[in-house]
Amino acid sequence: MTVPYATPSLSGLQLHQVLRELNERRMTPVHDDHEWRDGLANEAAERIAEHEFIEGFRAEVAERARTAPHTREGFIAWFRQLREDGPGQGDRLFPWIEHHASLDQLRWFLWQEVAGEAGFDDLVALTQLKMPVQAKLELARNYWDEMGRGLETAMHGPMLGRLEVALELDRSVEIVIEALALGNLLCGLAHNRRYAYQSIGALGAVELTAPDRSRMVNLGLKRLRVPARDRQYYALHATVDIKHSIAWNREVIEPLVAERPECATAIAEGALMRLTAGERCFIRYRKELGVA
Repeated sequence: MTVPYATPSLSGLQLHQVLRELNERRMTPVHDDHEWRDGLANEAAERIAEHEFIEGFRAEVAERARTAPHTREGFIAWFRQLREDGPGQGDRLFPWIEHHASLDQLRWFLWQEVAGEAGFDDLVALTQLKMPVQAKLELARNYWDEMGRGLETAMHGPMLGRLEVALELDRSVEIVIEALALGNLLCGLAHNRRYAYQSIGALGAVELTAPDRSRMVNLGLKRLRVPARDRQYYALHATVDIKHSIAWNREVIEPLVAERPECATAIAEGALMRLTAGERCFIRYRKELGVA
């Protein structure tokens, strides 16, 4: 999709389709691109659109982000509290998935999750660039876990792919704009070093809040007699992300805020943007699935 250099006309679904294509291109290796000059010229306009999207989102969460303390202990207490009162927490979608969703309804939900997945391993790899040593080491450990500690069958990304195949998810189903926006947000933060601290906050928020949701999705799949090997992705993340979150807070966020208090607001922005984007997905999913 070609984007004119003047980007203000891009909005809504068109914007997120463009950004999705941008992210697919810049995360896909190519052998020999003879049209690199035109590609770079077009990418400049796309990246302006991406930054306008992120800056608009930052403005939405700015007021709450400014309430985050700039001390090590104060900030981590604020951050952990997001698991209780952050945007989207306790959404009734997930108890409904656990107890009431049909297999077809779960297939629709899971396709949105699969299609919007940005690849946590790649996001961590991008985010760790030139971070201080202590944070970098923990991000490396997190990445190694995502990569199955060197075992292909234990890699987290392919686990989700195996679930897609096992449940025969329909790729022709429309991806809702909220799922596109969530993936585009995470990629935009990770790819741009000016948003490195926001990316730390966003990925930390994923680790902080994913276990409860993953547990309920896993139990919903189990209720519908989906074999354990096929629902491994959600079963794993219901437990492993608890450990990841503890380590992320202790080894990444706490030392960063202690060393660079001025980054606290940026980390808070990233967490709030990620949780707000997730909340918008949950609201849309409930509407599409008829959840009261």
